Amino acid sequence: MAPRRPNGAGAFPKAVETPAPVPPDPARLYAALDLGTNSCRMLIAQPKGSQFHVVDSFSKSVQLGTGLEGSGRLSRASMARTVQALRVCKGKLETHAVERMRLIATEACRRAENAREFIKMVRRETGLRLEIIQPEEEARLAVVSCAPLVSTKTEQLLVVDIGGGSTELVWIDLSMVPRPERPRAIMRLHAGFHSETGPFPAARVVDWISVPLGVATLKEQFDDVEDDHARFALMSWFFEENLAEFSPYAAEQTKDGFQIIGTSGTVTTVAATHLGLRRYDRTKVDGLRMTSGQIDEVIRKYLELGPEGRRADPRIGRDRHALIMSGAAILQALMRVWPTDRMSVADRGLREGLLYAQMSADGVLEEGPF
Repeated sequence: MAPRRPNGAGAFPKAVETPAPVPPDPARLYAALDLGTNSCRMLIAQPKGSQFHVVDSFSKSVQLGTGLEGSGRLSRASMARTVQALRVCKGKLETHAVERMRLIATEACRRAENAREFIKMVRRETGLRLEIIQPEEEARLAVVSCAPLVSTKTEQLLVVDIGGGSTELVWIDLSMVPRPERPRAIMRLHAGFHSETGPFPAARVVDWISVPLGVATLKEQFDDVEDDHARFALMSWFFEENLAEFSPYAAEQTKDGFQIIGTSGTVTTVAATHLGLRRYDRTKVDGLRMTSGQIDEVIRKYLELGPEGRRADPRIGRDRHALIMSGAAILQALMRVWPTDRMSVADRGLREGLLYAQMSADGVLEEGPF
């Protein structure tokens, strides 16, 4: 499947979230659920100043997309595992009496022949209404979630979201936006990448692409390659080949004022390994800036460990060890293509983007610095 992008750079036909008819109480709780190819994640949060306070959360590897690459369908076992996880989410939503929410599904449900059957099954078994979003909205949500990590010195920004079934890349030009306003200019993109309502010049989307290769789908494509090092090299090369249609791919770029923000389990796992964390600590990982040398060193250690060593490494985790090398192959390809020696690590993603978008649209976030 070829990478997807709109006809025009920055052409996004609709906003992430339309304003509610009646502005809600700022004390009201919001929820965001992201059902991906590999994981089911949910956050329940309350607006707090210019950000939000997490009240409850849920995360589980459900491997919804297992076997999808070969069959084109979601398996009965995968759907059953996912429904069980969604029942837990339903219980949390009821416990906290959450009324304002968005529950989304991404690449696995976009591609599966029986996705509609699965959505109906979820509705019947749990009462939850899942919404399958398109790649352009997924890219927009990833960008909005990373707004607090954007440096005021950044003029060219690349946001990369490595998912289970796809990888979204968005290139944004901030050079015309006053420096103090740059992080908030990213936040305002929740209203659509093609529009701007504030008094300042807009953040301009140069291009975006959704590559239908994530940690799960890329791994499945090269499962038949037995040699660990060869499989890694092939995955990295293959992913880079799929970036050829991304317009900034071959453009001459300068390191000064250029920032890459990576958001995914792969990026946070690499960061945790670099820090030597045997128990994951989000406060130490989110916002960390890693050099390309540090990233390469971690990946080299992963290769030296081999499959058995990675499985036993507590810094990688049981849910991540089978997918870490496909994610690392994507990450290394990205660092090889663009002229930067640093990447900002974001422990945030679609859930945070959904929350920011809902709260911003409802006007319950305060103006001010992040």
